[in-house]
Amino acid sequence: MIYLAGSIILTSYLTLAFKICERYGVNIFQAIVFNYITCVVTGSFVNGSFPLNGDAVQTPWFRWACVMGILFVSIFNVIGMTAQKISVAVASVANKLSLIIPVVLSVYLYNETVAGWKLAGVLLALVAVVFTCYQGKEKTGEEKPTGRFTYLLPLVLFVGSGLLDSLINHVQKTYVTEENKNAYLISGFLSAATIGSVLLILQYVTGRLQFAWKHMLAGVIIGIPNYFSIWCLVRFLKQSPWQSSASIPVNNMGIVLFSAVVAWLLFRERLSKLNWIGIMLSVISIYLIAFGDSL
Repeated sequence: MIYLAGSIILTSYLTLAFKICERYGVNIFQAIVFNYITCVVTGSFVNGSFPLNGDAVQTPWFRWACVMGILFVSIFNVIGMTAQKISVAVASVANKLSLIIPVVLSVYLYNETVAGWKLAGVLLALVAVVFTCYQGKEKTGEEKPTGRFTYLLPLVLFVGSGLLDSLINHVQKTYVTEENKNAYLISGFLSAATIGSVLLILQYVTGRLQFAWKHMLAGVIIGIPNYFSIWCLVRFLKQSPWQSSASIPVNNMGIVLFSAVVAWLLFRERLSKLNWIGIMLSVISIYLIAFGDSL
């Protein structure tokens, strides 16, 4: 359970870190790119050396690591666009509701069962996410101008986040071993760092962005925990006592619950009665998903 706790705490830290970046005027895109570069350096340090070579490129998991890197960059940016153009609440809901995708794929691909109290827990989790992340007009302020295709962003985020969770789960089930787990993670982060760096350099050259040391520092502060958040998630999925159709929802709901409580304690974010109901439902859903088969 230590890996589950690590995944929940470190992933929640990333969400809270982005709130702090906003307060200090840190450009999120630059911080994200430097974060991925930091992940590659951190992973190489943990591994003892940079693990990729010609043999690694030929392995079956390498192409999936590259796809994971593409999803990393894409999803981070879609989260930012959704938060800016619609609201942070909508971005959070779309991101976490995606837990239903790996559940469905686990049933289809691995013949896992989701029924009875466990199914009730999954359905309750969807309600809990909406309630926990809901923000009324008094919290969101003025409505933000929206473009023609703006409301497709939550759908893209929902599908992308669900596919990323499913990809991580599938690869760790099929290809990841104790010997190659660090190489797999570093490959994914290297793919994200490469794509992000190219886009960032283009924006520097065209003058759309200006480099500042605070953006790089923020990337380092985010990147080290980010690497270990995925490292913990892969280890948890590998050693989880539950099927993946339960493990991923428990992890996601733990993040929703922990993030909401910490934001309330540290940032004094106001929680409505509906938010508190969502938090309580989150606790119940986690219990039902994790232990529903034995009830």
